[in-house]
Amino acid sequence: MSKLLIIIGSTRPTRAADYVLPWLTRAAKEHGGFDVEVADLRDWPLPIFAEHSGTIGDINDPTYSDPLVKAWNNKIKEHDAFIVVTPEYNHSVPGGLKNAIDTVWLSFGFRNKPVAFVGYSIGVSAGIRAVEHLNHVFVETESVPLRSTVVIPQVQDAFDEAGEPVSPMTRAAASVMLDDLAWWSAALGTARAGGELVPGNFRIRAAMAAAAS
Repeated sequence: MSKLLIIIGSTRPTRAADYVLPWLTRAAKEHGGFDVEVADLRDWPLPIFAEHSGTIGDINDPTYSDPLVKAWNNKIKEHDAFIVVTPEYNHSVPGGLKNAIDTVWLSFGFRNKPVAFVGYSIGVSAGIRAVEHLNHVFVETESVPLRSTVVIPQVQDAFDEAGEPVSPMTRAAASVMLDDLAWWSAALGTARAGGELVPGNFRIRAAMAAAAS
């Protein structure tokens, strides 16, 4: 079974992610294709990205600048698929979320794994621009960002008293997203088990060094 990590991208005291999380976690568990865990960035007060060659230690088992950075890298590395839950701040993603993504360094924890997104807002934008930016960011991590996305406008009114979505579109979009995530997780898991290429940046550097010698 695929190990799915749901990452909560907002740490604000009044965040609206808490409307979304109980339903999303329940839906992911009920899907049946995932072993589900939640990573709340409130519980991961990561330092602002400051890794460099002097913080690595053993490149095959980096120590990083802080034990929490190593623990975060290990947490990402041990999962097969991800859902990022994000609001939209100034037409983009929360700074803490971007930092958490950037902090996954040298472990290549996101590499060759699928990532899906749930965007929300208290207005009509539904976090769409944040999701668009996250797609660009996760391409750089060499993961596979999925097209199928859940976007929830006016999130404060989007769930009933039982915590279920009011809009059938939200439920349908989540079902499609989870099916796609399970498919890609299985496909990429098989591919990883068959052997992975060395990350592209390393291969380019090796090729340039060979050309210069």
